[in-house]
Amino acid sequence: MQHTENVWPIYVSLKKVEKMVGRWPSVTWEVDQIVPASHQAPEGATLVLFELHKDERGSYRINLDMDNTMLYIVCDELDDGTLIPTSISCDQNVAAGCLESETPVLNIPMPEALACWVEAFITRHGEVEISAKRRKHVNRRKDQGPSTNHLRSH
Repeated sequence: MQHTENVWPIYVSLKKVEKMVGRWPSVTWEVDQIVPASHQAPEGATLVLFELHKDERGSYRINLDMDNTMLYIVCDELDDGTLIPTSISCDQNVAAGCLESETPVLNIPMPEALACWVEAFITRHGEVEISAKRRKHVNRRKDQGPSTNHLRSH
């Protein structure tokens, strides 16, 4: 299965990681592998669609401009605590919305091939004006921004 202009099918496999935190056992989930659907599926992998949307281009640009470009794997949690990947996004607003609604999200660095595909999508459909307010966290300058208002003398 090949990708298109706005959808890239990807096999995602997760692994359960059990650790001791102090004296207490802790279970977390991590992304084990992501493989394009044009390849053979890893054992236990789920086919998930990485779909791009024109109205999210501004968020994609912010992500691509960061030093650590990320992919967000949105999951369903089964009754036994097992996570099943359901979708992939590179929009941090989608990831934040999921986390706010207590939907599990795993993040991994975005592979270069996917970053190039997202860049091509943005180029094909045009850049979106990103307001300075939304870019504060990207372009924060020393001693500027809302967290430093207390430093100014009145």
